[in-house]
Amino acid sequence: MSDFAPVNPSLNGNLTRSLSSLETWGFGLTGHILWIAVIPAIHAALGSQAIFVWIPAVLCGMLLNYQMQHLGFHFQNVAGGTPNYASKLLKRYPGLARYSALGYYFSWVSVLPVNAIVLTDLIEVNLATLNLTFPKLALEIALTLLPFVLAFSGTRALSILHLFFVLPAFGLLLIFAFQGLGWLAFSSESPGFFPNHLSLIGFGDWAKWFLYVTYATYACETAASFVADSQHPTKTLFSLKVAAWLMLPIYLGASWVVMRLATAANLKDSAFLNLLAAAKPFWGDIAGLMITFLLTAACLLACATVVSNCPRILYQLARDQYLSPVFAVVSRWGVFGPALGLTLVLSLGCLIWGNVAAIVVVGNVGWFISIMAVQLGIWLQRHKPEVLFPRITLGILLVEVVVLFVGGLAWGWREFLMGLLLPIGIIGIDATISRVNVPPFHPLWWIKRDRSRPTIIAQDSVMLQVSILIFLLCSAVAVGWLFGFQLNQAANMGGENLFIVLLMTITFVGVAIACWTSLPQVVAIAEAREAAEHLFTIAQDAILVTDEKGIILQANPATELLFHVNPADLLGKHLNKWLPTLVTNPQQWTKRSEQTFTANGSNTILEVAISDRPHQYFQEYVVILHDITKRKQAEEILRHSEAELKAEAQQLASQLIQSEKMSGLGQLVAGVAHEINNPVNFISGNLTPAIEYIQDLYKLLQLYQQHYPNPTPEIQAFANAIDIDFMLADLPQLLSSMKIGTARITEIVLSLRNFSRLDEAEMKAVDIHAGIDSTLMILGHRLKANDKRPEIVIIKQSGNLPLVECYPGQLNQVFMNILANAIDALEETFIAHQKPQNLQISITTLLSPSQQAVIKISDNGAGIPEHIRQRLFEPFFTTKPIGKGTGLGLSISYKIISEKHRGKLQCHSTIGEGTEFTIEIPLHQNPVDN
Repeated sequence: MSDFAPVNPSLNGNLTRSLSSLETWGFGLTGHILWIAVIPAIHAALGSQAIFVWIPAVLCGMLLNYQMQHLGFHFQNVAGGTPNYASKLLKRYPGLARYSALGYYFSWVSVLPVNAIVLTDLIEVNLATLNLTFPKLALEIALTLLPFVLAFSGTRALSILHLFFVLPAFGLLLIFAFQGLGWLAFSSESPGFFPNHLSLIGFGDWAKWFLYVTYATYACETAASFVADSQHPTKTLFSLKVAAWLMLPIYLGASWVVMRLATAANLKDSAFLNLLAAAKPFWGDIAGLMITFLLTAACLLACATVVSNCPRILYQLARDQYLSPVFAVVSRWGVFGPALGLTLVLSLGCLIWGNVAAIVVVGNVGWFISIMAVQLGIWLQRHKPEVLFPRITLGILLVEVVVLFVGGLAWGWREFLMGLLLPIGIIGIDATISRVNVPPFHPLWWIKRDRSRPTIIAQDSVMLQVSILIFLLCSAVAVGWLFGFQLNQAANMGGENLFIVLLMTITFVGVAIACWTSLPQVVAIAEAREAAEHLFTIAQDAILVTDEKGIILQANPATELLFHVNPADLLGKHLNKWLPTLVTNPQQWTKRSEQTFTANGSNTILEVAISDRPHQYFQEYVVILHDITKRKQAEEILRHSEAELKAEAQQLASQLIQSEKMSGLGQLVAGVAHEINNPVNFISGNLTPAIEYIQDLYKLLQLYQQHYPNPTPEIQAFANAIDIDFMLADLPQLLSSMKIGTARITEIVLSLRNFSRLDEAEMKAVDIHAGIDSTLMILGHRLKANDKRPEIVIIKQSGNLPLVECYPGQLNQVFMNILANAIDALEETFIAHQKPQNLQISITTLLSPSQQAVIKISDNGAGIPEHIRQRLFEPFFTTKPIGKGTGLGLSISYKIISEKHRGKLQCHSTIGEGTEFTIEIPLHQNPVDN
């Protein structure tokens, strides 16, 4: 399944917002210009009665525009517009959503071949006046392929070209409407603004032609298709409201002009003849030229809109998982390759079919169904904030259901049935694409092709541009001369109309050629320039550009932070004004150097990199200034602190070793305690039943002596030998001693476990007195008298301390270090004085007024001199002989109390009286601080 993931190499999930709001507005006006293709047929069939069809169709179209604008604000990242909004509303009915969206899609696809055929006929008619012929099918295919050539190029030329022609075409159409209405209202030659008689039409005819004209009135929401890649989506959506109100002068005003002025019977359904007849009274002789321009523009603009709109519909359907993921692939240049490919195939299929009337009806049926699906989705989601006018929409939907069948069958049951089935056929094509294992049907093929396409910038772009310009100019002159010669021969045959057609068509062809030749070079150069300017602006280093004399021409914003001067004030001044050590001639500048800039009494050390940039007629130098002051200062600090860092590293390593030793000792103590505890528990557990058994045996022996007072000589001899009376008297005392011994061992094991506290590595509330007693138990052998000194007496004065939150194992280590040092001090004092004295250690605990647990451990030794006391907590400081002390015990103890427990460890000593260590720790610790 990974091969079918809709991976987009350049868009990261959404289209790049590259279109200006004006370009999207241009696409939104295409629907109004489609009026030119719709008006002749309905006018020929109904005459002035067509106004009864246009009014409701326009009102429904305006409502649709407002609804699409409202939906667009909620779906600003949805491409394709109306059909894809409908798929969002109908997500609970995926089959209907896909069917209706593809009906909308095909209706736009059918526009392209129909307009190619119409434009070919227009060219054919005008060439006939010059006695010129051409292969008609070849021209139709060429006109069909022309917009695809533009779309596949991957440039914005298509949207810009569309905008360039849509503005004058739409403006001319507005002039036609307003000038025609004014002429009807105020001209003395006017047949009258209103007809003498205007009768109603039957519902069958109304439904037939309502279905027909919605092909144009429902198409004014095209701008919604481009919201997802608009630079200003809110402005694009605003154009839908503007487009809605512009429907009134076009669809009603211009239609009324045609209905009142194009009344000749021989006009039939010819767009050119009907518009010419309507415009002739107020435009005079230039009417033919203007109408030709409108017709040609309408055809070319409709084709350009098709190749822009249709791929976006397929792209969004694929992203929403309604179609194969291959249609969601978009190149780095914004080309919808797979979607354009399918659109091209379907367009050529319609062109080969060639029946314009049937193509229009088939496309219009799918179009009408898609709009009905939108209105159904609005009603189903009527409680959602993104929908607008749901009740009115439901009423329109019910009318449209009747119109679809009555009007659709009125156009012919075959075309109606084809319009219903054609979206299903496209669904079948999509199913085939997703199942057939052909490389172009998989996203990865397109992605790899896109990545392998290099960005080509000609080494001599000027040569390329001049060559293309020469080719186009020569071609234009040759074609102009040829047709000018023919026009002179047919000056009275309307050859100026052909000139307009060819001018606009050749413009499209010329832009298409440029899209694949010079425009990519221009775009690449522009992008490279923008990238360079962007880097120049955002660079953190100061960048200056100087001329060949060293005068500053450009300065980026970072120079202000460096020189404390506005970049504009640097321009026109020589660089050595700021960097005095630089010489005047830039040719003598060193490529890389270090310079010192002085400002406001402080020096800034700069690393200067200079590169020359030769041009055809002049030379420039790019100077990059990097502030390395902090780096230089850091290097200096690093050199001075290297010895300190080494000493600190040694200290940390030693502390780590000591911590590891203590950790290992704790593990060893815990292990030994555990191993001793098991057999002791076995012995103590069996002593009680053993005593009971022996007591029973003793009673049994007494019974034997009572009932058999005269044992055999052999038994009497053995009893005398083992001294049975002494044994019976001593055995209970022996068992009692064993019981006392096992209890003592159990007590020692408990003290060892309490001291190690490996099962209590985390902070918890404990009894401080238990930790002190455990430590004293461990040190008990050192407190006893030996051949060097008498016994050391422990005096405990325990206060009423509550449980204290601490790290028990670490706190016991502190007690061990202080008590061991006290024992060592008393031993040294006794040996130094060689006289007996009362050796004692006092341990006092109390609760301070500030709710601190206070532990005081004091001895009555010789005391500590002041110069030694000040260094007691320094790492590696010791007064003991080598091999007896590391100098880390008190240092580690200090860190445990101050850092781990947020407490205090202080030492007070008086020479000749003794030393006292005071520990203060809070009753409650903050785990975050530890």
